[in-house]
Amino acid sequence: MALLGTKEYYKGIGDIHFEGKGSDNPLAFKYYDPEQLVAGKTMREHFKFAVAYWHSFCGQGSDPFGAGTQSFPWDVPSDPLEAAKAKADAAFEFITKMGFDYFCFHDFDLIQEGASLKESEDRLKTIVSYIKEKQQASGVKLLWGTANCFSNPRYMNGAATNPNFNVLSRAGAQIKLALDATMELKGENYVFWGGREGYMSLLNTDMKRELDHMGQFLAIARDYARKQGFKGTFFIEPKPMEPMKHQYDFDAATVIGFLHQYDLQDDFKLNLEFNHATLANHTMQHEMAVAASHNMLGSLDANRGDYQNGWDTDQFPNNLYEVTEAMLVFLKAGGLQGGGINFDAKIRRNSTDIDDLFHAHIGGADTFARALMAAEKILTISPYSQLQKDRYASFDAGKGKDFESGKLSLEDLYQLALHSDEITLQSGKQEMLENIINQYL
Repeated sequence: MALLGTKEYYKGIGDIHFEGKGSDNPLAFKYYDPEQLVAGKTMREHFKFAVAYWHSFCGQGSDPFGAGTQSFPWDVPSDPLEAAKAKADAAFEFITKMGFDYFCFHDFDLIQEGASLKESEDRLKTIVSYIKEKQQASGVKLLWGTANCFSNPRYMNGAATNPNFNVLSRAGAQIKLALDATMELKGENYVFWGGREGYMSLLNTDMKRELDHMGQFLAIARDYARKQGFKGTFFIEPKPMEPMKHQYDFDAATVIGFLHQYDLQDDFKLNLEFNHATLANHTMQHEMAVAASHNMLGSLDANRGDYQNGWDTDQFPNNLYEVTEAMLVFLKAGGLQGGGINFDAKIRRNSTDIDDLFHAHIGGADTFARALMAAEKILTISPYSQLQKDRYASFDAGKGKDFESGKLSLEDLYQLALHSDEITLQSGKQEMLENIINQYL
């Protein structure tokens, strides 16, 4: 329920409840019932829905071609501390009215960065204490924290991969403060997104050295947090480009290779974003399957891209078919490891009413809930799982099983092929599988 004792920012909007698909109430969940059991867990447990502090409470609808269109009541105070408190009041009112349990933040989402490192540190400590009180009053938890080491001009050439050691050192100090804030707020995880960890031109870039620096940087950040008693998981969030021409965390496979190369695989997993998968010319289900196959499916940023635009539009998810395919991977992998579903999405530039943020999150939650229910039925009722199993049946016994067990040599394969009958083609049944998904939506 909404917090008492603070200014009400979302006047006229009460707590959002599940009313079912027959409801005409635009401020109600039609499919997301937090307590409904699906595949042995409640929807609340499966999703751990989180609100992104940056898009929901810091964004004002600006774009490269114009100033912001959204002017919200918490943007009024000019004093940085009062503005941060107003934003926190609005954020916790929204999260509790939505009935969600989590939020996520960058350090300077919480409060404006100071003119010096010391001023930034003092500001962060003050607002973290205030938010801690809000958490205690509301029960809202922190899914993960992170640091904005990409917006300030000092990071124009990256943070951990910057060619200037002084910049790398400043980034280290900022990461330390962000880790401290995350731990103080009992954050369950911590995310690294290398917003400018990459290059604009190879003509001035020593790629090997920059990658080595990033590996070392992540290792010492991990070591610091572990020494402070942090038990959570560290996530890396892949993105192929934008703002850089090429980012070192290009996609799931690239990040997994990087983690193994620098011996970070035991502490780090992946935080995957739908829109970033699109930019890498992948599907989200592909990225999730890659991560799951390496036991690194950690957390998800829920949004979507516009397939006619080549940039990160961060729209709220509503593509039911796409999310259902993602939920198939999600359920087959046994869910997420440590993380949840963070709505890293923003309302559109021409969405200027105070209730638009509610409609966006309601639609996103309903899309995931409906997709999860469909995915469970597809896996348990339909022939989907059996069709996939049958496709690999030749490896379940005989020589195929021997191959998987490492008992056959290349010469053995040659002899088997030499004395085998002509191979009969086996259909992949793709169209039938696509129809099955449509059947259960």
